[in-house]
Amino acid sequence: MSEFPGTAIKDIIDQHPKVGDILIGYGIDCAGCSVGTCMLKEIVAIHALPENLERDMMEQINAVLSGLKPETPMKSETSNGAGAIKKSKFSYSPPLRRLVDEHTLIKRMIALIPDLTGNLDLESESGRQIVLETVDFIRHYADTFHHAKEEEILFKYFDESNEIIQVMLTDHTNGRNHVKNVLEGIENRDKEKVNEHLTGYMELLTEHIKKEDEILYPWMDRELSDHQVGELHQKFNEADKKSGQDVPVKYSNFVDNLENSLR
Repeated sequence: MSEFPGTAIKDIIDQHPKVGDILIGYGIDCAGCSVGTCMLKEIVAIHALPENLERDMMEQINAVLSGLKPETPMKSETSNGAGAIKKSKFSYSPPLRRLVDEHTLIKRMIALIPDLTGNLDLESESGRQIVLETVDFIRHYADTFHHAKEEEILFKYFDESNEIIQVMLTDHTNGRNHVKNVLEGIENRDKEKVNEHLTGYMELLTEHIKKEDEILYPWMDRELSDHQVGELHQKFNEADKKSGQDVPVKYSNFVDNLENSLR
């Protein structure tokens, strides 16, 4: 087992798929991660399971890595049986709560993408305009307004080479690539391309937000000092003022109108 704590989790799961099953049993879906370069020891630290659950999980993983037959992974305590270990409600510091609240509007918008793609019209000016306004939301609210606070402020308080932050940055880059492809599709009246990349963006952001709300932000809150939390709050205020105080209202109204027009 001594060589595994510093090994990328994807490499471990590739060699020992049962480890992925064990992690999922404890609410840690490393097998589904798009990058998977986090080390096992980092994953254990970041997820901060209760001590007894962490001990049980590591005993099962150690058994697999030692070639022994592990105990059956702990089953879900959630009502639908599909989730993992039941998590208590997350409590965030004020600046991270702001980011979580911004996620709420982003989730409302991406929830409309199936309706948008199902009735996609790239031939009429009005049809193209709806997609262009959706791209405007992604670029100016989800990216410039929201992601910029993460990349330019929040992440600077941590070692940005940390794998979990690298995963988030990779997601941001992939999201921008989806947007670029959507715009190319609009220009070429390519419905298939627009559908593919709007759907890809929706799927990416759905998982991305879940990782931030349930893993990244709680971990960051445990690491930040009270002084740093105060600094973040002030810097976020300054960033929002620079972006324009009307930004949240403008894009909230856009989502309201899009919901009314599509549903």
